[in-house]
Amino acid sequence: MENAKNFMLVVFTSVAFLSCKNETTESKEVIPVETTADTVPKTIAAENLETESFAIEGMTCQMGCANTIENKLANLDGVQEAKVDFENKTAIVSFDKTKQDKISLIKTIEAVAGGDTYKATEVKKKEAI
Repeated sequence: MENAKNFMLVVFTSVAFLSCKNETTESKEVIPVETTADTVPKTIAAENLETESFAIEGMTCQMGCANTIENKLANLDGVQEAKVDFENKTAIVSFDKTKQDKISLIKTIEAVAGGDTYKATEVKKKEAI
């Protein structure tokens, strides 16, 4: 009976450890990331402020996946705010269009965890009728 308990403990621990993909230190593409210790809000001129939504495939958890992607986006130069919603598999990013663009944001998302885990696509905005 003791062996069965130990076996189940090992299985449970393994499943919990492997269920969330962690970011690896290897990366196929190096993307510069701005890191700041202060929490001063980034101000962007209104005429340069743009907000885009992206669908993200490949996330398996909030903590290891969504939070990691959100932090990578939020630390980019010119990004005012980034929110990643694990439940809806989306990211909403407000950024300075003179410093970032949709393609660079997609590349940043897809580069997390070595570049083989996540796939990002722009969510097209519906036109007003």
